[in-house]
Amino acid sequence: MEQKLAKESLTIMTELVLPNDTNTLNNLMGGRLLHWMDIAAAISAQRHCHNTVVTASVDNVSFKHPIKLGAIVSIEAQVTRAFTTSVEVRMRVWAQNVPSGERIESNTAYYTFVALDENGAKIQVPRVVPETAEEQIQYDLALQRRELRLVLAGKMQPDEANEIRQLFGRRQPSID
Repeated sequence: MEQKLAKESLTIMTELVLPNDTNTLNNLMGGRLLHWMDIAAAISAQRHCHNTVVTASVDNVSFKHPIKLGAIVSIEAQVTRAFTTSVEVRMRVWAQNVPSGERIESNTAYYTFVALDENGAKIQVPRVVPETAEEQIQYDLALQRRELRLVLAGKMQPDEANEIRQLFGRRQPSID
């Protein structure tokens, strides 16, 4: 099976927050940011897979800080791990205030994409090879995140989720 370095999928997308992107408080609309994030993540996944990909899931996206009108938004997307036909992409969103130069991390999220051939059938994807310590941590934790996604989606029973079982501890039998 083919393998690729995690860094080969790195995608940095930059956008300027314009009036049409904002709500009545002059903050970037969440839906617009999610749209940009989906594009950046898809580009990253396609770079890794060398095929068309479709969004399979979006993990929790928390908005830590509002992004104001006129800010420069940078979205960094990189594949963290590949499974049989899917990849997980980690995104970090940064907002920069142009006059002050202040740069803050606004969001972090994980998206999952499935690779498809020209007929829309799922295909195998290359393995990810992490190089840095951070890439290795993201790679290792990706299996736990995947199991959690599958349990929450009802595609895996909690007692089958070996990687996340340790997070919640084993259930003690009830005495009735």
